[in-house]
Amino acid sequence: MSQKNETPALIASLLVTAGLLGGAFWWFTQRSGNFGAPIVQSSNPTSKSNTAPNSGQPSSGTFAQVQNVPSGLFRYGGSTSWAPIRLAVDGALQAARPEYRLQYTEPATGSPGSGTGIKALIDGNLAFAQSSRPVSDEEYQRAQIRGTTLKQIAIAVDGLAVAVNPSLNVPGLSVEQLKRIYTGQINNWQQVGGPSLPITPISRSAESGGTVELFVEQVLGGQALSRNVQIVGTTTEALRQLGATPGGIYFASAPEVVPQCSIKPLPIGRSLDKLVPPYQEPLINQCPNQRNQLNTPAFQSGEYPLTRNLFVIVKQDGGVEQQAGEAYANLLLSEQGQELVAKAGFVRSR
Repeated sequence: MSQKNETPALIASLLVTAGLLGGAFWWFTQRSGNFGAPIVQSSNPTSKSNTAPNSGQPSSGTFAQVQNVPSGLFRYGGSTSWAPIRLAVDGALQAARPEYRLQYTEPATGSPGSGTGIKALIDGNLAFAQSSRPVSDEEYQRAQIRGTTLKQIAIAVDGLAVAVNPSLNVPGLSVEQLKRIYTGQINNWQQVGGPSLPITPISRSAESGGTVELFVEQVLGGQALSRNVQIVGTTTEALRQLGATPGGIYFASAPEVVPQCSIKPLPIGRSLDKLVPPYQEPLINQCPNQRNQLNTPAFQSGEYPLTRNLFVIVKQDGGVEQQAGEAYANLLLSEQGQELVAKAGFVRSR
């Protein structure tokens, strides 16, 4: 064939090749959608495969719109940190869903708390439990021995607030200083920028519930509370004692502490140059006409260092009690439920 006849064929071949390459590129970019976009990882990853940020049901607007709510009387119990939510939510829930009756149940022995609630759930004494900490590996294993598994459903974000006597002048504490106070290594406020005054650390017992368990794990690094820590039975008792003890310090769920009039919540930081208050600044001193409000943005962003999730714990046995527990989580995750959670002083999960 002559060069004159080969030229048009070569040009046609190049055009076909270019067309195929262009078509392939267009197809790939359309299929990939956001080609080149960064991969976004969850801000709260977990190694527990049966941890759920919600139960999988689409969010509903009101209690009346939530589906798969069973009829009957269901006993539940657990964390004392949940008390403001129970007060804010349960009455409205019962009014909207009279067929779904709830009975808060305290343990037969021991104090109410996350641990005793989860134990009662595993033992078959509760339909579902409320917890202010994740389920432990030991609890997962105990449930498996009993022939079931546990699922934890996050419904709100809470923070641990640290409070002192209102007369104490101290700018705040780092997490490390807080650890050293509760393990007995710091025993005078002068060591952390305050007056020369002995520190009186106050706590509920380590066996009392999820709040102390989480504090021991996350703040103390698993070390035991110092022997000089004064143990009280309830947060109400601790706040009363704190108001009468110039050198006292106590920690509890932020909604239980921040609005109180007889104490002063402290800024806490991962380091001393990054102190974050658990309350909205400025600190209010006109209590009870005005009360301090939670620093919700700092809890949501994780800027405040002592935050945690609140969970509904459900036993996955395929029965009506599993349905009841999942329904309770779905009700709290509805728009109406989340509004009431926020009014109770906690940060919305949705």
